[in-house]
Amino acid sequence: MDCPFRYERETLYCEEVPLADIAASAGTPCYVYSSKAILDRFHAYEDSLADIPHAVCYAVKANSNLGILALLAKAGAGFDIVSGGELYRVLKAGASPGKVVFSGVGKTAEEVEYALEQGIHSFNCESEPELALIDSLAGRLGKRARVALRANPDVDAVTHPYISTGLSEHKFGIDIKLVEAIYERARALRNIELDGVSCHIGSQLLDPAPVLEALDRLLALVDRLRAKGTEIRHLDLGGGIGVPYKRSDPAPDIAGFVREVRKRIEGRNLKLMLEPGRSIVAEAGVLLTRVLYRKTTPRKEFIVVDAAMNDLIRPSLYGSYHEIIPLRRRAAETITADVVGPVCESGDFLAKDRQIANVFPGDLLAVCTSGAYGFVAASNYNSRPRPAEVLVEGSQWRMVRQRETLEDLTRGESV
Repeated sequence: MDCPFRYERETLYCEEVPLADIAASAGTPCYVYSSKAILDRFHAYEDSLADIPHAVCYAVKANSNLGILALLAKAGAGFDIVSGGELYRVLKAGASPGKVVFSGVGKTAEEVEYALEQGIHSFNCESEPELALIDSLAGRLGKRARVALRANPDVDAVTHPYISTGLSEHKFGIDIKLVEAIYERARALRNIELDGVSCHIGSQLLDPAPVLEALDRLLALVDRLRAKGTEIRHLDLGGGIGVPYKRSDPAPDIAGFVREVRKRIEGRNLKLMLEPGRSIVAEAGVLLTRVLYRKTTPRKEFIVVDAAMNDLIRPSLYGSYHEIIPLRRRAAETITADVVGPVCESGDFLAKDRQIANVFPGDLLAVCTSGAYGFVAASNYNSRPRPAEVLVEGSQWRMVRQRETLEDLTRGESV
């Protein structure tokens, strides 16, 4: 798929808009997203599944901006949520509640009741006590809840331990060796329609092999459940595949991944549900930041910028890598430096020992592949207002989140 960010006459563009124009108007730090890139990646999943029963449910936790949710809802996407707040956002963006699946290990009674009242498609249930709660609340409301148990297939996703979810040591799901007995006991629950199985083994998978291994285990589980009389009608395979954060990383093929999944489920009378998030929005976004200072010590060169760990925490939290490129490309001269922000923590950095363009105060930089798990994890640490968000559509752009003000920082507080 084409990259939405490119240099034209040494100026970095998003689609048909110079990013420097956005920075001049919206200020920095500022997240910028390409609507074309988001839709291209959604359709890479959707179009590959067009002729079989399916639902592509965008994982809202990756980026929950209303502008992006509305864009995807209009394109026909479903939504995977993990909180009542995400359900509220999805509905506010105009999505149908019947295309929403509720995942997550710690759903509260209030969240479950809210989802039942709104008429969501289904719950991915992560424990037997949660199953009992959903049954009880559905009975009180006079409803019948569609549920899939999330099986933990004990497959190593071979990714960062913080975003790996498919091993027996993780908090997520139900051990696949125990899940059949729970399906049997759940037959006594009157307000549950237990017609699905689900799993999700982790995020940022550049090799689809672990997902396909998990799928094979899930399909074997479906066969055993059906043999015992449990009518399984849908299979939720969880998230999509990863994205290349470095130019040297392989670029996973979404359509190729879907083809391998289809080979395994075709002819089984199953509706397939996928919950991609990162692979839809990560490459579609950049974080714009301005250089404030250059600072040299006997051991280090620092580029101090106006974006910080409160704006993009991934490098500090995961040690993750993001390409950082100038909005105005000059000669090929580079330096080795740490790119750091203003937050009062040594852990506040966007890059360490990075070979980077020789930029100076006032220059603008783009932190690439930051459309996923960027703004959604932003905070007001050090009493810093959170950044603006912008959505580009061809030659036009619009603000889809205003920059927070100082007044916003104390809203709801009292002396």
